[in-house]
Amino acid sequence: MGIVVSEVLLFKMTRVLRRLVSVTLLLASAFSVSLAQKSLAVIHPFEPVEELYYEAEFNRAVLRGLNVAEFKLRSERTPVTNATSESEKLYSLALSADVASKGFFTRLFNLRFREQIQSTVDASNFTIQKSTMLDEQGKRVRTSETLYDRSKGKLSWTQRDPNNPNAEPRTAVVDFAGQLQDVLSAIYFVRTQKLEVGKTFEVFVSDSGHIYRVPIHVLEKKKMKTAVGKVNAFRIEPDLFGPEGMLDDEKGQFSIWISDDEKRIPVSARVKTEYGTFDIKLKRVVYNPPA
Repeated sequence: MGIVVSEVLLFKMTRVLRRLVSVTLLLASAFSVSLAQKSLAVIHPFEPVEELYYEAEFNRAVLRGLNVAEFKLRSERTPVTNATSESEKLYSLALSADVASKGFFTRLFNLRFREQIQSTVDASNFTIQKSTMLDEQGKRVRTSETLYDRSKGKLSWTQRDPNNPNAEPRTAVVDFAGQLQDVLSAIYFVRTQKLEVGKTFEVFVSDSGHIYRVPIHVLEKKKMKTAVGKVNAFRIEPDLFGPEGMLDDEKGQFSIWISDDEKRIPVSARVKTEYGTFDIKLKRVVYNPPA
């Protein structure tokens, strides 16, 4: 190819790309209006089952349109057997995300990564109940679990190394109050909210035993050509980079577009960094796929 990419640069590019799962899924849980005041009969736009498929491309100088990762997001109802009243929903929402490297990184540099996230959400008030993550970077593997106890206002995070089961796990217990999402439930939460150009919000998102305060800006609305046709979409910009952000040692800019219709689908995202630009585009949507 005639292009030399340094090992340090490649490592940083890969780190940023892997973090795209958190960045992309974060979107804007910004709109932390309490859902408890809404009717429990409300059906969310991604019920009962929805699958979203994305591809990520990398652009830097003469490297253009290189496929580097693919995303799959899925939401579905899961039964709940311990409802305490007839007014409660009899199901929770099971959310999952699967992000895997492909193309450029895997073929040219033999670098592979995969990240899987699963979240359980109370469907009646859209509060996070449990999060699990599998993070594979070549031979390095980590699993983590976060449990949320809203009655005590505490979250408990545990990370383990499956390749070294005798090693002490990393743990953290953190106090929290009010509305809290994880990086996956946030994308679905914002899809239930009304977006307005010109507004700025602050949200609290848990990730790896930390809670981040994230300012988010709704900047514009425009017509876009997407995998689901031409739609009006809001451009949202979370402040994720910098000393107080989820990407604290990186510089960059993140934008994402959400359709302004009844489905509120994230149709596109862009992350600009000093290493290059990552473009994430929706490829297809499947509703109620066969089991």
